[in-house]
Amino acid sequence: MEITLTQPSLLKSQSFINGQWVSADSGQTFAVTNPATGETLANLADCGADETNRAIEAAAAAQPAWQKKTAKERATLLRKWYQLVLESQEDLATLMTLEQGKPFEEAKGEVLYGAEFLDWFADEARRTDGDVIPTFASGKRVLTIKQPVGVVAAITPWNFPVAMITRKVAPALAAGCTVIARPSKETPLCALALAELARQAGFPEGVLNLIVGSSSKDVGEALTSHPTVRKLSFTGSTPTGKTLQEQCAKTVKRTSMELGGNAPFIIFDDADIDAALDGLIGCKFRNAGQVCISANRIFVQDGIYDEFAKKLAERVADIKVGNGFTKGVTVGPLINTDAVKKVVELVDDAVEKGAKIAVGGHDSEQGDELYYTPTVLTDVNDEMDIFSTEIFGPVAPLYRFKTEKEVIERANNTPFGLASYFYAQDVSRIWRVSESLEYGMVGINEGGISTEVAPFGGVKESGNGREGSKYGIEDYLEIKYLCMGGIKEDAE
Repeated sequence: MEITLTQPSLLKSQSFINGQWVSADSGQTFAVTNPATGETLANLADCGADETNRAIEAAAAAQPAWQKKTAKERATLLRKWYQLVLESQEDLATLMTLEQGKPFEEAKGEVLYGAEFLDWFADEARRTDGDVIPTFASGKRVLTIKQPVGVVAAITPWNFPVAMITRKVAPALAAGCTVIARPSKETPLCALALAELARQAGFPEGVLNLIVGSSSKDVGEALTSHPTVRKLSFTGSTPTGKTLQEQCAKTVKRTSMELGGNAPFIIFDDADIDAALDGLIGCKFRNAGQVCISANRIFVQDGIYDEFAKKLAERVADIKVGNGFTKGVTVGPLINTDAVKKVVELVDDAVEKGAKIAVGGHDSEQGDELYYTPTVLTDVNDEMDIFSTEIFGPVAPLYRFKTEKEVIERANNTPFGLASYFYAQDVSRIWRVSESLEYGMVGINEGGISTEVAPFGGVKESGNGREGSKYGIEDYLEIKYLCMGGIKEDAE
C-alpha cells in the first residue's frame, strides 16, 4: 500500500542508531499491516540483539557530553522537537490511523497530547533542584545534587504509539539521560517518524536511538541484561513487566512499570446520570477500549441501574464503527486477531453464566475480522471471567451494587490498581471513596484523566513510578549527597 504524507521523509523502514538509519544485519524484514484492511503498509528492517547492543554502545558514548549540556540547552532541543511534532500533526496522525486503527480525529488528539510531554519536560529540565541541608556538625556543610541515572531503555506499547514514546523519552532526555527506545512491532512507523523529527531538531548522535524488530524477547533481553543500561521504563502487560523486572534485577537497574489495569467505574444514586454517561462513553470506548485506564467494571447503584443501563445501550447503539479515515467513525478495529478472540471469549463466558446483551455482542459487519461491535452487558456478576480480566475492547459490563461499603470492597478486589472512577454529588462520600479506592489515579465526576501535568501510574500489580508532571523526571535522576568539611566557622 502506498502511503502519502506531506513530509515523505517521515516514513522510515530502518532502525535509528547513533544518528543513522540502519538495516538489520541479517537482511531480514517484517511486515507492518493496517488492522482496518489487512493490507501491508511497509516492510521494516528486522533488528534484534546485535543492533540493540550497538545502540546501547552509541548511547553510552553520547552520555557524558549530553549530561554536561546545560538544562537550557537540552530544553531548547526538546522545544524544537515539540514544534516539529506540532507541524507534523496530520502526517503522524495518518501513520497512526494506518498502523493502529485509531480514528483520524482521535489520532490527531493523541499527537497533540504526546507533544505536550516534550513541551512540559523542556521546562522541567531546569527544575531539577538539589538542597542545602542544615549541618549535623560544626565545620561541615551538607548538600544534595541530582544527576541523570545514565543510559535509559524505554519499551512502549502499540495502543498509544506517539504519546507512550514522548512520555518516556522526554523526561529522560530532559534529565540528561541518553535513550534506546523499542516501540511495539505492531506500530513502529509513528515511533520512527518521531525519531526523524528528533534528528531534524538537532539532537546529537547517539542521544536518541530507536530499535524496531519482530522479536520483543531478543531486544528486551539485550536491554535488560546489558550493565550499561541503568534504567528501564516499560508500559505493557503485568506478566511481561514482571519478567522484565526479574531480568533487570541481575544488574540492579532502576525500573518504572506502567502495567495492566482493571478500572472500576462507579455510579452512585446521587450522580448526575447524563454526566456519568458522557464520562463513561469517552472512558470506555476511546481507542475501541484498548486503553490501560479504560473503564473495565462498571458498578451502578440499584436505584438508578435500570435507567442507566437503558440510556447507555441507546448511546452505544449509535456509535459508528469502521475505518478510522471514514467521517463520523469513533471506534476502529482491534489491533489483531488475538485481541478479538479475547473479547469474544470474555463476552461468551459472561453470557453463558447469565449476563444479558443489551446491545452489540457480536462481530461487526464491517467486512474485516478485527472489528467488534460496541457492546453493553447487563446482570454481570463477580464470578464471570470479565470481572477479573482486563477487557481491552469495546465492551461495557454493568454490575449492580447496594451500598458504598460493598462497592468499595468489590472495586478493590483485584491485584491491579491503576485507574478508577466514580460519579457522586455528596461531598463526604467523595472524600471517603477517593481515599478508600486502592488505585494510583481516581477520576471524580470525570472520565478523562490523562494530562502531562499530572502523575500517571498505579499501585499493586499495576506497576511503580510515575510519568508526566513534576514527578515524572524524578525517576530519571539520582540524588547525590555531598558533605563538605574543613570549613572554618570563625573569621581570622
